[in-house]
Amino acid sequence: MSEQAETLLDIRDLHVKFPLRSGLLMRTHATVHAVSGVSINVKRGEVLGLVGESGCGKTTLGRAVVGLAPTSGGSINFDGLELAGKDRDDVEGLAKKIQLIFQDPYSSLHPRKMVRDLVGEGLILNGIASGAEVDRLTLAMLQRVGLGVEHLYRFPHEFSGGQRQRIALARALVLHPDLIILDEPTSALDVSVQAQTLNLLKELKAELGLTYLFISHDLGVVRYMSDRIAVMYLGNIVETGPTRNVFDSPQHPYTRSLLAALPSIHPDQRKTRIVLEGDPPTPIDPPPGCPFAGRCPKVQPLCHEQKPVLAIAGPDALHLTACHDPDL
Repeated sequence: MSEQAETLLDIRDLHVKFPLRSGLLMRTHATVHAVSGVSINVKRGEVLGLVGESGCGKTTLGRAVVGLAPTSGGSINFDGLELAGKDRDDVEGLAKKIQLIFQDPYSSLHPRKMVRDLVGEGLILNGIASGAEVDRLTLAMLQRVGLGVEHLYRFPHEFSGGQRQRIALARALVLHPDLIILDEPTSALDVSVQAQTLNLLKELKAELGLTYLFISHDLGVVRYMSDRIAVMYLGNIVETGPTRNVFDSPQHPYTRSLLAALPSIHPDQRKTRIVLEGDPPTPIDPPPGCPFAGRCPKVQPLCHEQKPVLAIAGPDALHLTACHDPDL
């Protein structure tokens, strides 16, 4: 299989900006640079974990792929189809190919619709099934995610958070998409329910040959789920590579600080916590040069002047970092 055939989602130099308006005439007085030149790709059949602090732009990136955030530059190529700058409603069959599962499983479900309608609606809208076939396919998918016939005619408020997330998952999977974007899918759940949900996601991926873009701030969850990891800071990808490489040999100072904060029950595996100086810069007025320069313990004059680009870090050509002085 060629490199082109293996790549399902290819994002190049993507920018997402939001104008801030005020006054009677709602004039733009500032711009939020939510995503600043991000380039990542997702291979068919893999899980790419996108990790970073809250506000780094990872959710905006996921929403941009499905057309819920406006792009101001760059390319989003999905399975050979360019999506940047296009109305997703005009791209035929795209809803069947890409599905987004939101963080809050309650607000993403219409409170006045029963489960049968929530899960089966996509089948009707996309012309996949009608009549009794909708019920059959809906029930089959509900059973696959751990629910049953007794849940078909209930409303979202009658379910727990974990059950609601299973309903959201069934709604996405019933269309048999090529790519599922999971935006913090377990952060609103109890720890025990998180584990059940993650194991279910792994089972479904193996059984159905799914591809995930897994967005989370939880490094432990990302490590468990992902084949590769992309670390995001202030709208930029600062490091990416195979999961084991990034965890065992982090090259970017920001990645090292994140991993040092991970708890460990083994005393010999505990790391010295790295305390970052200063405050995170604002995306309204991002600094020139490296976005992490103001907090980096290894900062050099060049870091304030020139923005580093992703380059090979170490012996693995798949491990890239954007740093003028990586920890090789």
